[in-house]
Amino acid sequence: MTDKEFARQIRRDALDMSHSCRAAHIGSALSIADILAVLYNGVLKITPQTMDDPNRDRFVLSKGHACAALYAALAEKGFFLREELLLYAADGSRLAAHASGAVPGVELSTGSLGQGVCAAAGFALAAKMDGRSCAVYALAGDGECEEGCIWEMALFAAANRLDNLTLIIDRNGLQAQGSTETIMLLGDLALKFRAFGWDAHEVDGHDCAALRAAFLAPARGPKCVVACTVKGKGVSFMENDNLWHFKDPQGLEYERAVEEVGGTPLCVLRS
Repeated sequence: MTDKEFARQIRRDALDMSHSCRAAHIGSALSIADILAVLYNGVLKITPQTMDDPNRDRFVLSKGHACAALYAALAEKGFFLREELLLYAADGSRLAAHASGAVPGVELSTGSLGQGVCAAAGFALAAKMDGRSCAVYALAGDGECEEGCIWEMALFAAANRLDNLTLIIDRNGLQAQGSTETIMLLGDLALKFRAFGWDAHEVDGHDCAALRAAFLAPARGPKCVVACTVKGKGVSFMENDNLWHFKDPQGLEYERAVEEVGGTPLCVLRS
């Protein structure tokens, strides 16, 4: 499966999950589909058979509310059965509406913004201290970068020369209350991270080849990849519409969305 095919599958599954359980944050899940596809299609050295190996790579979804996309990627790679995806956000399901460490392949529960990247830096430091060669990747939102602990982590990672740590920022320009630049004026995030002593790159977050090259490029210290994305990517009427941070797709909107990402709506499959 190519990266783009994998990303389309993630988007199809995320739409089905949001629709079935009337769960929010579909716009955020769609924006990170290409990033996750590249990571789980050969960049991350982890499989269902090695997820307890201390030498495995680690991935932390710091923006835990976008976990529908992560669960979809993990199911596609065999960490758990795909049929479980439709229990997403249902009462009693381990597939909670924020990333849950109870799910195979999820390193830790996240959703309190800013905390996941700090844990990732701790994982990276522990690997260095233990002499392990594993890599650690963390994915944060751009709105999340308003949290002070992000910048404390940036200082900490540079001071400890954590060249095994990669922070990916989903730079879609939107957060719950609106535009990131209206709310807090984040500016040039790559430039800011360089000033903190990081190797920083800005890439098109939907260009799988560019993402792969950035993830695999050697680094002299911690690496930051600012992935410029479109919130709601892949569904024309969801793109750059912050309503889909909160709304779930139902009825004709759901059917149209699934068709736009090349899938078949569940209502058709069940008929």
